[in-house]
Amino acid sequence: MAQEIEIKLKISDPHSLSAALKRLGARLVGRGTGRVHEWNVIFDTPDGALAKHGQLLRIRTETPERKSKKSGKAPAQRVLLTFKRPVAATSAAFGSAQNNHRHKVREEFELEIADSGTLTKIFEGLGMRGWFRYEKLRTTFRLPATARWAKGLLIELDETPIGTFVELEGPSAAIDRAAQELGFTSRDYVVMNYLSLYVEDCRRQGKEPKDMVFAATK
Repeated sequence: MAQEIEIKLKISDPHSLSAALKRLGARLVGRGTGRVHEWNVIFDTPDGALAKHGQLLRIRTETPERKSKKSGKAPAQRVLLTFKRPVAATSAAFGSAQNNHRHKVREEFELEIADSGTLTKIFEGLGMRGWFRYEKLRTTFRLPATARWAKGLLIELDETPIGTFVELEGPSAAIDRAAQELGFTSRDYVVMNYLSLYVEDCRRQGKEPKDMVFAATK
């Protein structure tokens, strides 16, 4: 089990963000362009039992972007199963999580799987269904080792159908400092998940929520 501490930042000026990352010496995580397409499916029971308890069960398929169309074979996909839930009251981390009002704090269980199709059938056999799908393009950065304050910090740039966001994930102090270095304050922190952000975006536009996918995917 791991504890996930994170916040999101809404990005209105990608060029300024790029300049800030360059100034900080941010380095790409992963091969090629570092950009990864993520296809996510959230599962729940018909009565939404997991969501009612603040839990999330997700299968994510990651496909790295090729450097160019002329590059060799297609990059290998990775499939992850993730379960998230609120920090348990019996957990040693419960007290610190309760005192942390600025960041989103969750317990996270994650493992790599070989076959999303078979696992989907198992979930369906247990009475669950994939009820919400969303996609995004994620580019992940780390700061150099010389930035000791940023140890354990991930800076994740997410291009989504509802706009561009940066997720900062890691130790609380590192999140706060990174946000400041990128030109943000705690007032800019977003702790909603993408499902909630999507539903809110649809409500603003007077649209019925469906799946959060790019126009070309529909």
